[in-house]
Amino acid sequence: MTQKGVQLDRGTISCSICVDLLKDPVAIPCGHSFCMSCIETQWNNIYSCPQCMKTFTPRPVLVKNTMLAVLVEELMKTGLQAAPADHCYAGPEDVACDFCTGRKLKAVKSCLFCLVSYCEKHLQPHYDVAPLKKHKLVNPSKKLQENICSRHDEVMKMFCRTDRQIICYLCPVDEHKDHDTVSAAAERTERQRELEGSRGNVQQKIQDRQKDVKLLQQEVEDINQSAEKTLEGNEKQFTQLMRHLQKRSHDVKQEVRSQQETQVSRVKELQEKLEQEIAELKRKDAELEQLSHTEDHNEFLHNYPSVSALSEPTDSSSIHIRPLTYFQDVTAAVSEVRDKLQQVLSEEWKKISVSVNEEDDLLSQPEPKTRAEFIKYSQKISLDPNTANAQLLLSNGNRKATVMNRHPDRFSETCQVLSRENLNGRCYFEFEWRCGGFVAVAYKNISRAGSWKESGFGHNDKSWALDCFNNIFWHNNIKTPVSGPRSTRVGVYLDHSAGTLSFYSVSETMTLLHRVQTTFTQPLHAGLWLYFSEDTAELCKLK
Repeated sequence: MTQKGVQLDRGTISCSICVDLLKDPVAIPCGHSFCMSCIETQWNNIYSCPQCMKTFTPRPVLVKNTMLAVLVEELMKTGLQAAPADHCYAGPEDVACDFCTGRKLKAVKSCLFCLVSYCEKHLQPHYDVAPLKKHKLVNPSKKLQENICSRHDEVMKMFCRTDRQIICYLCPVDEHKDHDTVSAAAERTERQRELEGSRGNVQQKIQDRQKDVKLLQQEVEDINQSAEKTLEGNEKQFTQLMRHLQKRSHDVKQEVRSQQETQVSRVKELQEKLEQEIAELKRKDAELEQLSHTEDHNEFLHNYPSVSALSEPTDSSSIHIRPLTYFQDVTAAVSEVRDKLQQVLSEEWKKISVSVNEEDDLLSQPEPKTRAEFIKYSQKISLDPNTANAQLLLSNGNRKATVMNRHPDRFSETCQVLSRENLNGRCYFEFEWRCGGFVAVAYKNISRAGSWKESGFGHNDKSWALDCFNNIFWHNNIKTPVSGPRSTRVGVYLDHSAGTLSFYSVSETMTLLHRVQTTFTQPLHAGLWLYFSEDTAELCKLK
């Protein structure tokens, strides 16, 4: 059991920087241990662990780990005499000790000077013999022979800066004669300094990006909180509006019901009065009939005046029959209110939509400055053969336009073509020209038929186009002169949600030709319009 423990300690208590047993071991806050001199040499302005890359601020105080130091010292005294356990013998995937005979033990170190791998036992002279202590020990490696020069069979310890390759000390005599050569160690030292500088830059960028991520996380929280607050407030507003409409609906209903009762009561009252008159008239008719059968002339003449007298009848002019027309004025008034309300809501909705888009504008990122920054937003797009004019031939994987059968979706009059893919979010693409033409973005439903005045890019409200030959920007048949160089390569940057569209002349630098700020209501497609007989234009591969 003791021997196993010693073997384990000897294999693990080493410094990952110098790849040797720990000397004056110190443990840094992440828990990893190193030689004090190694970690102090490693640290410059950025204090991070060479193993896990965790960064510390401020610089940790380094204190010798006495317990670990004692373990290393005990290992140096007794560990190397311990008998190997079965699991210490080399397997097919292990690096075997080159000095062991018979069944070989696992190598614990490889020597870059000797180009030999050693187990614990055979490595001991490298710790005890003064000249051997200067040798460079590394973790066991199967690639030691790669350090031998195939031409001179010597260890390669030189570096040719001219050819940028590792060589042996004899190579500068013939194959690398008069080349700029230095020792591999010197080159490593210089490259190590560069590496540290690069790591410093990388770690600084990591910190900057982590800060950016935190800012974006906070931005997400702010957006969500603002959206929830807005939705809550809007819900209350719409609830109040609906309650108001419901109250008005209830009021109209009550007024109609009240009028209904009043009018029905008036009609029924008149109906009862007429029914009474009918009964009276029937009684009178019966008396008159009875009188008409009286044979005694004197009795007839005596009773006639009283029987023939009639009461004043109800004026029938007060009766107005209006079938299916009652309350039509109310219906018409409510319809008028509905139409006005719909109109107001429609107009105000546009304002609400604009406000929402303005919020989106506030969240949009600033436009890139350099071509490298633009290319980050490049999008793989191709030209759609189904939209190409019959005179256009698409080639190079539908990226180059320079004649095909007609198709109902194709532009019939103008030599135009749209991209197959739509352009959403933030995207960038470039066209390279020979002669001239228009580069454009357009909605998918742009007209395919008609003259160039109807379907030509930039001559309607569904497209925005730059005439690259004449340096003129077109939209909705309104032209705007463009200042700047006429370029054979034009870059187009689109931020759809922010409503930004920019055209650039692309060379060593990016020169802004024209920028549009608007609101896009549909997905956009890239477009080409060639107007000279030998024109060609090709989408550039940016990635």
